[in-house]
Amino acid sequence: MNEKVLLVDDDEAIREVLSLSIADLGYEVASAGSGREALELCRSFAPSIVLTDIKMPGMDGIELLSRIKALDPEIEVIMISGHGDMELAIESLKRQALDFLTKPVRDELLTAALFRAADRVAMRRQIGEHTRNLERLVREKSARLVELERRLAVGQVVEGVSSAIEGLIASFEQGPSYFNQMPCCIIIHNRYLEIVAINALGRERLGDVVGQMSWELYADRQGSGNACPVWMTVEHGQGQRGRETFIDKDGREISVLVHTAPVFGADGQVELVIEIAADVSEVGRLQEELRAVREKFQRLFDAVPCAIAVIDQDNTVTEANRQWRSDFGEAESEPCHRLFAHRDDPCDHCPVFDTLHDGVSHEGETVVTTRCGLQKNMLLRTAPILNASGEIEQVIEIAADITPIRALQDHLSSLGLMLGSMSHGVKGLLTSLDGGMFKVDTGLARDDWPRVRDGWGVVSDKIGRIRNMVLDILYYAKSREPELAPVAVETFVRDLAGIIEPKARGRGVEFVLRLGEAEGTLAMDETALTSAMVNLLENAVDACAEDKGKTGHEVVFSVEAMPETVTFVVTDNGTGMDQSTRERMFTLFFSSKGSRGTGLGLFIANQIVAQHGGTIAVTSEPGVGTAIAVRLPRGAAVCA
Repeated sequence: MNEKVLLVDDDEAIREVLSLSIADLGYEVASAGSGREALELCRSFAPSIVLTDIKMPGMDGIELLSRIKALDPEIEVIMISGHGDMELAIESLKRQALDFLTKPVRDELLTAALFRAADRVAMRRQIGEHTRNLERLVREKSARLVELERRLAVGQVVEGVSSAIEGLIASFEQGPSYFNQMPCCIIIHNRYLEIVAINALGRERLGDVVGQMSWELYADRQGSGNACPVWMTVEHGQGQRGRETFIDKDGREISVLVHTAPVFGADGQVELVIEIAADVSEVGRLQEELRAVREKFQRLFDAVPCAIAVIDQDNTVTEANRQWRSDFGEAESEPCHRLFAHRDDPCDHCPVFDTLHDGVSHEGETVVTTRCGLQKNMLLRTAPILNASGEIEQVIEIAADITPIRALQDHLSSLGLMLGSMSHGVKGLLTSLDGGMFKVDTGLARDDWPRVRDGWGVVSDKIGRIRNMVLDILYYAKSREPELAPVAVETFVRDLAGIIEPKARGRGVEFVLRLGEAEGTLAMDETALTSAMVNLLENAVDACAEDKGKTGHEVVFSVEAMPETVTFVVTDNGTGMDQSTRERMFTLFFSSKGSRGTGLGLFIANQIVAQHGGTIAVTSEPGVGTAIAVRLPRGAAVCA
């Protein structure tokens, strides 16, 4: 066959001359002007011989030689150089080049080098073909040998089984054996449909039937022509299976599941038939017991006052008890992080993930939101479920609701934590207050009224912040009932707007008040509810002021008055919140403001609204904004 030759040289004139010479010798020629182009042609053109210049810009011939050999060691490479450098020739031969030619290339040397390369390629191709033929012959001979060995082994197995059955039958008259200890009725028949042996259990239930005809065991079989399973096995040489009815030793009918298997003799005819009969009534009893046990454990599983789920290797919930389904819905092969934490990605520091990887029980605590929107503190504990090989197959996760415990613990311990955490904040406020007082004093002493006003502004601001902080502490620390009194809704809303609007404009946020039909009164503890609403409005202003991704921020405060309820709606187009933040925003000490927040404001606001018998609904989207709706009954009933 004509070999394919790839010529590589950066000199186009040399490529044209050598290409013509090589084509005249009967080879199929392709040329490349660089090493990179040559590598691409090695993949598409698939040459068996490559002639390459050594000195080329970019990738030189030595590097191209190495890459070609790495790509396909079977390609023969002839190096061409215009310098006749002996060191280059030696380096080329070290890297498995076939030959080394110097420019100008003489035709007889080129012809000889190409002939050697083509001869070497053809020889390698012939050796490969011979090797493949030898491998094919070896496989064929091996297959024939294996087939002969298999036939010999089958014959030996048949002889061994026949011998074992004969010895087994002979042992019946010599005393008990393993045959007598089988948990089913084992009956052996000969080719003449005679019972020749039966195990102890069969003898106990059916009596001593040795010597009887095979069909006499059956309630509805009268002769060999009545399709007795044993007769069918002898006749067709194939095992039978099905439900049949036996007659026990007391004449009662027994429903059994029958399997038969033929044992062939040396002549290829059925010599014996092994019949195994299992009492279906016993199987039914065992199945009923199993069903009862399963139901019992399912009732226990559902009765546990914790949310329990079985999770497999890909975080999919496969089983869940009643409490889990009540809190998080039907599992339906959903990932646990989607059901449990409302996330699309697995949770960070997931105890299930840790148990799957190390096989050790893990525990943790988290806050979840049920499908009804109720937040719960859950204590999680996991344990591995192993298969028969001792490998981790699944993980069981038990989630105990510790919300009441955490609420009590928070109420008892958070006062000290709160005071400690805010001590530095109070200290900073006092320091700023001292600075403002210093400005006031020096301004009065110098009769510098601008300095006095500046200092008094600092004093007023810090006093206001200290007042808000102390009120937050007081509301949380003191368990008290709201002092309800009827307050005009419009007056209440305008007072709130008067507090928030200057702060909003001071931070470059537009404040919009939409009174609508704010008629009538609302039973409220005005001081407490004012604090709660101010917290919500200030958070909306902060969300707008901190949003650097867009301009034109505004906070809209609107009222929706109904005959029985009044709803205050605070809407902003600020930073927005993801679902995880929305679910935790009313949790004690949770703050998205970092060191600037205490984590008390929204927690206390939620408590105040709840004490008024109201609810807070939050909708938000990151980068879009947030809407908070506070719905209160007009004649609020005090809730503890």
